[in-house]
Amino acid sequence: MLGDVTQTTEPQHGIPRLRRPPRIRVHRAWFVAVVTFVTIIGAAAFASLPGLLIEPLHEKFDWSRGTIGFAVSVNLALYGLTAPFAAALMDRFGIRWVVAVALTVIALGSGLTVFMTTSWQLVLYWGVLVGLGSGSMALAFAATVTNRWFVQRRGLVTGILTAAGASGQLIFLPFLSWLVENHGWRPASITVALSALAVVPFVWLLLRDHPADVGIAAYGAEGFTPKPDPVPGAARRAVTVLFKAARTGPFWLLAGTFAICGASTNGLVKTYFVPAAHDHGMPITAAASLLAVIGVFDVVGTIASGWFTDRFEARRLLAVYYALRGISLLFLPMLLAPSVHPPMIFFIVFYGLDWVATVPPTIALCREYYGEDSAIVFGWVLASHQVGAAVIAFAGGAARDVFGSYDVVWYASGALCAAAALMALVIRRRPLAALPPVSLQKGSEDPVRG
Repeated sequence: MLGDVTQTTEPQHGIPRLRRPPRIRVHRAWFVAVVTFVTIIGAAAFASLPGLLIEPLHEKFDWSRGTIGFAVSVNLALYGLTAPFAAALMDRFGIRWVVAVALTVIALGSGLTVFMTTSWQLVLYWGVLVGLGSGSMALAFAATVTNRWFVQRRGLVTGILTAAGASGQLIFLPFLSWLVENHGWRPASITVALSALAVVPFVWLLLRDHPADVGIAAYGAEGFTPKPDPVPGAARRAVTVLFKAARTGPFWLLAGTFAICGASTNGLVKTYFVPAAHDHGMPITAAASLLAVIGVFDVVGTIASGWFTDRFEARRLLAVYYALRGISLLFLPMLLAPSVHPPMIFFIVFYGLDWVATVPPTIALCREYYGEDSAIVFGWVLASHQVGAAVIAFAGGAARDVFGSYDVVWYASGALCAAAALMALVIRRRPLAALPPVSLQKGSEDPVRG
């Protein structure tokens, strides 16, 4: 077709010749983003399982829901507390090494649960091992990839990578719930272990740590940036960055709002929606399918939030997200029933759109205030997210043992979300003076003591 070519004339001979237009090449950063997306999906099975295990473990071992909730809370707390050190370790040893080891630890912990007979083993295998492994695969992974490979479209890419966890939930939750209901909880644990192991070669062969590894500039960068030297003292750097950030008001506001975010999502809905719906007569598979549908709209909401973050003020976005989430949680106890009905579907859609929409604006504010240290700062903010989730995970189980229902924690979380909306508005609009990145090279000045 002539429309596919352009006609040019040789300057010396006047002979027309046809020349095809240059091929449009996709920047390598997008391939790295795809690999990261698929990796997070493959690792999402471990996050889908805890809520499905509460009733089966209670019936099998006669453990209280508070005891099982404690194991989940240890998992969630370690997930968060490991994240900032994981970000620093990625700077020291590279993304591939850290993620591959983390996936292996997840597989080990999940596989060992098949042989447990006492509650302390649940705490060790699922709480400690899976918690440590999943913390190293936390959102700091997505933040590190985004910061290294993208200068433009960071908000959009953050939203897409954040949505990967929800996509994995959509894939795994219905299948795992079917396994638990028809074949018991052990096959579900084995499935999680195998899923984590299956991703390891994918990460090792296809993921790259830095654009300089393949001789290109980051997407949207004005020029090529050499790969920085490995940063020694990863643990010390993570703690030092925390001390620096803790001197600033925005850090505590971001940590506080994100703690409430974790309490109202991972700690509450992801852990207790299925058992709460089951208390009202809904089959486990139906409740798990509803939770998976949240993942569908989570993908849409998170990507949209990334797009909004590139265009609107992040503080106002956070306030809106938390306010809407709090309102929806106040209505949930009235919607739980033996069967699925239109108001419940509306809640699922609404809550799904808001599930982790808070992540892109939170990462953007970390980047705005803390520059090159933002991935580690976000790791500490994420730690607060998981500590909040851990508190509610334990409180929810204990409340069910004491009051016979989960209603009190739904209402309490709705009130906390209202407080988070106000906290987001308090964050100052004008960014602080740029904080210099932490350097722990020999002879450098300790930034804590200045």
